Amino acid sequence: VPPGEFIPLLEENGRIIAVGEWVLARACEQLATWRSAGWNDLRISVNLSARQFERAGLVDSVADCLRTYNIPGRCLELELTESVLMGDTSQVKTMIGALRALGVRIAIDDFGTGYSSLAYLSRFEVDTLKIDRSFIDQVHVDKERALITSAIVTLGHHLGLEVVAEGVETQEQLAFL
Repeated sequence: VPPGEFIPLLEENGRIIAVGEWVLARACEQLATWRSAGWNDLRISVNLSARQFERAGLVDSVADCLRTYNIPGRCLELELTESVLMGDTSQVKTMIGALRALGVRIAIDDFGTGYSSLAYLSRFEVDTLKIDRSFIDQVHVDKERALITSAIVTLGHHLGLEVVAEGVETQEQLAFL
């Protein structure tokens, strides 16, 4: 079942927080396994829903996971959608600051879709822009997608951000990027 089908149901019935905590714990557990096998330079990314991000205990849950699995904060990246950033600016800044104080990296997921605003890039301390896969799908043959993708990559790099293209599946896409 694709995430686009089950995540809205989890959001609707309130189970997204429990499932999100489970996902975070399993991701940290897996990363700890890889680190114990000698793969110390890996970073794992975990999506957070708006409800998870707004929950008062999020920072404590993340800190507990890092401590439980003995993972440096720099090895965990939390992905936030643009809709999360549209909330109360002061609260969002505080939450991002608290997560970054743990060493956790912050990514804007699906950048370029929905309510994209360049103000997010100057308003919030983020580390990574993740370009939505809808731009990458035909980037090597669609001039508009190519221009938008190039602009996002250039902008991100000039701001000192890591840029990740989601959904790269072909050599042509990779060659373009």
